[in-house]
Amino acid sequence: MATDIVHLNGEFMPLAEARVPVLDRGFIFGDGVYEVIPVYSRHAFRLVEHLHRLQKSLDSIRLANPHSDAEWSQLVHEMIERNDGDDQSIYFQITRGVAKRAHEFPAQVKPTVFMMSTPLVTPPQEQIDHGIACITGTDFRWLKCDVKSVALLGNCLLKQTAVDAGAAEIVLFRDGHLTEAAACNVLVVQDGVLLAPPKDHLILPGITYNVVLELAAANQIPLEMRAASEQEVRAAQEIWITSSTKEVLAVTRLDGAAVGDGKPGPLFRRMHALYQDFKRTFMRHTA
Repeated sequence: MATDIVHLNGEFMPLAEARVPVLDRGFIFGDGVYEVIPVYSRHAFRLVEHLHRLQKSLDSIRLANPHSDAEWSQLVHEMIERNDGDDQSIYFQITRGVAKRAHEFPAQVKPTVFMMSTPLVTPPQEQIDHGIACITGTDFRWLKCDVKSVALLGNCLLKQTAVDAGAAEIVLFRDGHLTEAAACNVLVVQDGVLLAPPKDHLILPGITYNVVLELAAANQIPLEMRAASEQEVRAAQEIWITSSTKEVLAVTRLDGAAVGDGKPGPLFRRMHALYQDFKRTFMRHTA
């Protein structure tokens, strides 16, 4: 077994040998979409759901899917087998392909398909026990955040703002309401009720976000899917971020102020335990 083996346009090769033409529309325009799938114990987590989201992103940018779900599944499994590590993060992206530089879509161009595996790094125990610090900012990104586009300059600028401030993430507001973070979904707890922003065009419908909603519904945790105002977020007893790599993590400081009592709250601790149990069940059933 090797490391740093990638897949590019039908071929597996070492990462150092992978090349994409400079006129690829992903490079010129950011014209493409991507997915990231966590792998636990060498099994892709929620593969069907990730492929469904990929299809929605492709449909949104009017790009034909180059593979069937069965073909994608085979490629993902082969990527896992060709790379070391029980826990991996499988990244893949599809761009519209190579064409002369023109804004309109080219006709009959073959999409560029790229896949790679990197080690899956989940939050250290210290962050789980003590939470993380975040700042807030204005969500100035485009209005189709439900598309998992490779054009992530807005997200990069916002995440760097958090890094510059010594924070782990930036919680975003648009027109006075919570959207998400630069690379995570955000949920809040108010008076024992879990508030989740609606899955509309202003947020990415996160796979981990969906798991958290399912676990809340299955375990009688009060849940409301609705717009949460900035005032509600700042007054919340708990704030969580969720993503494939962060899983579920508590925000304990926001713009320097304590969230709740400044420690991960009781509902977070319950949800974190539920999520870990969910993962263990997944790994047992796929072993």
